[in-house]
Amino acid sequence: MTSRCGPARVAQLLAGFSVVLGVVGCGRDAAESSSTTERIDSPRHFTSGNLTIWWDRVPDPVRKRAPAPSIESNIRPDDYIGPDACRRCHAEQHKRWSQHPHRRMNALANTQSVRGDFSGAATLLYLGGKATFFRAGDGYRMKLVRESTHRTYQVNQTIGSRFFQYYVGRQLAGPEADGHKFYRDNHVLPFGYWIDEASWVPVVHIGTEFPDDRRTDPFGRPATEPPFFSQYNLECNYCHTTFPLGDMMIRQPYLIGQHAPLSLNLWTPDYLKSSHEELWNGELDPTRLPDDELSLVSNRMQAFAASEHAVSLGISCEACHLGSRQHAENPKIRPRFFPTAPELFVEGGPSGIDHGRTQANVNWACGRCHTGERPVYAGGLSTWNSIEYTDARLGGCYSQLRCIDCHDPHTATTPGGWKRPPAETDRICLQCHKTFAPPEARTAHTHHRIGSSGSECMSCHMPRINEGLQDVVRTHTIHSPTATEPIEANHLNACNLCHTDRPIAWTLEHLDTWYDQTYSSTKVRRNYPARERPVGTGWLKSDHESVRLVGLDALARTRSGWALPRMLQALDDPFLVNRQFATRSLESWLGLSLADIGYRFHMSSEQRQPGIRRLRRLLVPQP
Repeated sequence: MTSRCGPARVAQLLAGFSVVLGVVGCGRDAAESSSTTERIDSPRHFTSGNLTIWWDRVPDPVRKRAPAPSIESNIRPDDYIGPDACRRCHAEQHKRWSQHPHRRMNALANTQSVRGDFSGAATLLYLGGKATFFRAGDGYRMKLVRESTHRTYQVNQTIGSRFFQYYVGRQLAGPEADGHKFYRDNHVLPFGYWIDEASWVPVVHIGTEFPDDRRTDPFGRPATEPPFFSQYNLECNYCHTTFPLGDMMIRQPYLIGQHAPLSLNLWTPDYLKSSHEELWNGELDPTRLPDDELSLVSNRMQAFAASEHAVSLGISCEACHLGSRQHAENPKIRPRFFPTAPELFVEGGPSGIDHGRTQANVNWACGRCHTGERPVYAGGLSTWNSIEYTDARLGGCYSQLRCIDCHDPHTATTPGGWKRPPAETDRICLQCHKTFAPPEARTAHTHHRIGSSGSECMSCHMPRINEGLQDVVRTHTIHSPTATEPIEANHLNACNLCHTDRPIAWTLEHLDTWYDQTYSSTKVRRNYPARERPVGTGWLKSDHESVRLVGLDALARTRSGWALPRMLQALDDPFLVNRQFATRSLESWLGLSLADIGYRFHMSSEQRQPGIRRLRRLLVPQP
């Protein structure tokens, strides 16, 4: 439920071929010239990672480096057959996928997909305004009212249903003038439904998180941009929808090319002629197409509605298996995990092109969505979940592991969380790290008894530091718990995520004794003002909002009652998402409802204080 590329990246990619392909790919002179000769010498193109989108032609040197293109294709729209065709032979996998959040990541709003309470009785008070959620005939509506400002939204689609369900739609009525893009374009609406809590909440993780004083007011009248305007066609449907891979190469080269295992070169005119004649029928010489008309072609494709051009809403079989029509028609023809098409030139590695279920191909299938840029901790570890592939590539085990070694691609890990028992998870690691297979070797390595959480591989090498939408989950950067940067910066470290009550002096002493690891005394003095105090409570005072969030989660998981007075301060954190997680953590640990004492995390600071005081009187003994 996040915007993976960020506004700057999206703006760059949507600038059109005339700018992105002309200026970035060829230089200013080529973009400004209409000379056919110059265009042939400097074909318009755009490169992102290992993917280059060519317009005028694919140059001869590239063609010579690539094997002869295949006459077969698995990236065009006609190559895709849809998930129902898979069910005929793969009934069990289809059944499990049908219950997977991937399938429900994107859907038309109807009685089968909508999880939120649209009865009309459910309301949400926020920033002095009131949101109401109701039905209108067969449709769903969201109405926002504050003083004289009224907005009414029509809900057209749902996004996600794992923990939260967000909604995509258009404004039907509001203070903006007719023709405003609020009314024209589908976008993420400002409130979503927290499924487990059966309550409406403000949306989070739509782009960058901000403190309360910088969050957009969904009731206000914006000066330039609508609040929470995350346009569906330009952002959400890239990863929440199964599009043909050829379309994705053109629409989102950043995601497709960033981690492609080999160099891909797509000759765009030929692809469009074979797949989208409505955009380009090939009657003109592509070198003679003016830049402004080329830009129109690009922009029309960027605006493709998923309901019209996608293989399926949600993540279906061919998001990973690619176009499988040939396989469905003839099971002896195995589906390929690497793209092929007559208009696709692949510069293969030393061993050529392997289209099978290789480590690189399988991981790239996941990496086409589970990638992106996020705020980071010291050492480059991500603060947010959902970009596991990007994180995994930073770790030492990436080259040996496939995502599916740990994750069954057809079976969800929720509800109930991670399903593998610790011993089974450890066996995955011990396949390579055989030295630590004997119990005595593992005890000597971890300095924890077998069967304890401290002896489990993930506890130290994949600690919980990533913030998801509802839970704090494990980093997929498999790294050493002795890593220098996080410890020296007073960011989250594996030792103190369990031993929250221990000071950094204790941690450093053990890492030195056990692993002969030392750290900069200057940095430790600077970043740990109170070296003899528990690290866990120090995290609650961090200037880094994600450190505060995960620090409180760690204190709650370890049932650190001694820290409860300071933990309650997190209920007044300036970041709404931090207060949301604090509410969840404290309620789960203490077995109470904060709403029952008058506290809700989305209240204003002034409104929150009476509930916090009541909770403090209830839980903290008074002198």
